[in-house]
Amino acid sequence: MKRESRTIMVSLFFSICLSYVVVANGFCEEYEALKGLKSIKAVFDVRINNPKSAALNLKLVHDTYKDNKIMAVAKKPAFVVIFIGPSVRLISKKKEGFSPEEQKALDEIAATISEMSKDGIKLEICLFATKVFNVDPASVLPGIKHVPNGWVSLIGYEAKGYSLVPAY
Repeated sequence: MKRESRTIMVSLFFSICLSYVVVANGFCEEYEALKGLKSIKAVFDVRINNPKSAALNLKLVHDTYKDNKIMAVAKKPAFVVIFIGPSVRLISKKKEGFSPEEQKALDEIAATISEMSKDGIKLEICLFATKVFNVDPASVLPGIKHVPNGWVSLIGYEAKGYSLVPAY
């Protein structure tokens, strides 16, 4: 019985190791889309209304910025995140009207935004949207630049060669 258990454990161990090698090799393959690039410039159009979804998407933007394959192309990629529409409600210090679970996601958003800002990701908020969604610009999290119209920023960044990445 002990011998069978040991054999099963050894087999399981090697199976896990083999699976890890196969999966790791798959993740390490080159991105065809990145071949030949000398720089990475992306602008993220964030309009998400759901705190949990926004927290996940912002973490993904930050993880993408720090991705080894992105860093191999450009040691300092140029990323801009522009909050437009209902997403402006999620980057305010005010949490009234949100459930306790949503407030936890808002805390995650604030932490991610702070980290993104420290890493050099530019963050902007559309002041037109703050008016529409009754968000006091003074309540907006630190590190986020206020722009009169987020669409104008999007147009400008795209004209400068930034790739548009929608996050709705």
